[in-house]
Amino acid sequence: MIPLRAGCSVLCVLILAGCHSDGSSESVLRRAFKQASGRIELPAGISQITAPIELAPGAHDLEIVGSPRGSVLRMSADFKGAAAIVGRNVSNIGVRGFEIVGSRGEGKTGLKTDRYLPPSNRTFADYYDANGILFVDSRGIRIEGVTLRSVKSFPVLISRCDDVSIQKVSIGNSGTLNSQGRSNTTGGILLEEGTSRFHVSQCRIREICGNGVWTHSNYSSPRNRDGTIEDNRVEGTPRDAFQVGHASRIRVMNNRGSRIGYPPGEVDVAAQATAAALDSAGDVAESTYSGNHFTDVDGQCIDLDGFHDGKIIGNSCTNNGPLTDYPYLHEGVLFGNSFPEMTPGRVVLSGNVIQGFGYGGVFLIGENNTVTGNRFVAINRNHCTGKPGNPPCNYALDEPGMLRSGIYLAGHAARPARTRGNVIRRNYVSGFGARRWCIGAGPGVSLSANDIGQNECVDLP
Repeated sequence: MIPLRAGCSVLCVLILAGCHSDGSSESVLRRAFKQASGRIELPAGISQITAPIELAPGAHDLEIVGSPRGSVLRMSADFKGAAAIVGRNVSNIGVRGFEIVGSRGEGKTGLKTDRYLPPSNRTFADYYDANGILFVDSRGIRIEGVTLRSVKSFPVLISRCDDVSIQKVSIGNSGTLNSQGRSNTTGGILLEEGTSRFHVSQCRIREICGNGVWTHSNYSSPRNRDGTIEDNRVEGTPRDAFQVGHASRIRVMNNRGSRIGYPPGEVDVAAQATAAALDSAGDVAESTYSGNHFTDVDGQCIDLDGFHDGKIIGNSCTNNGPLTDYPYLHEGVLFGNSFPEMTPGRVVLSGNVIQGFGYGGVFLIGENNTVTGNRFVAINRNHCTGKPGNPPCNYALDEPGMLRSGIYLAGHAARPARTRGNVIRRNYVSGFGARRWCIGAGPGVSLSANDIGQNECVDLP
């Protein structure tokens, strides 16, 4: 229940059933949404819409709820506009208890579009249309118990907002592909452009084309901050299950996922967008990924590109299927420094279980990281040796230890990096050649400049 300010009347607008499929019902619905505060109850049954239902300018202290008998907003095949429900410059808004069916159509046929990613000077909210629920420049947003399916773009898109809660949202069969039939990132929940104080929890996301739950900001925009993503489940996506992009003080906790990087034919290999269970991008500081567990990850378990001054604790990724089930199997944990204004380091990587990945357990760069008490099990499934001839291993042959080492200390990622002062202790490493290549160092990196000891290394066939 959204608390109403003193003196604000509670007006309940009931849209009468019986004419849900014609234009008159859509016009009645639009008139109801001119109400600026109070309560709007959607009609029972299916209401088809051809354009966005816009909240009144300056709407505040408003609840939008479904009928106890069930309410569905169905976007028509020729729907034109930003989203089924749009709120701009509104505050203290609750949305709960109904279903949105998008204009994508059922199944995964005919999903190719000419869109991939917005230009660097445009937001996702400005670029993608046919979303489910869109809020821009707003605060006090509560979305709960809403089901969204067959949405062309983003079922939930939050841009430049503060104080946002998204709970118990169910998303299925959403998102589209680029012109090559590969993921164009759409299909999940996106919080962008400096959105702050957000909480995404208990959502279930199934069979989508893009990232499950993620944050994003353009280079010149404020970073997203002070958010929690917890107790969600993502099943079936060719991209990332959870991505923290350009953010600070974000907690990603106790989430679950499976079939990450599926179907392989929709993975965006041209853009090297290997799927990850937990991904990072831009500058990600003072954040924590903990207690997240995944199975069948065809890509990377944890990508820490741009991640620094944070904690990665008690997560797991387990691949028990045959190697042929994972055509894009990659590194277990990958540190990176693509963002030019961040300095890698000061990350605690502890108590994680990484099992069944194609290359090593950890690709490490930076200073004063702590890598302790992890289990890297059945790694190097591609049987890399540092010699040419094995197609999955024909990368960076001038650094033979890169793909075969259990833990590899590198002198560069996207940019050169100083890798020293790291503590690497009490880790378990098993896999092909693990005893011989347990911990390796790249050119310009000295193992003696790091504290390494008490690691157990076991060979597997």
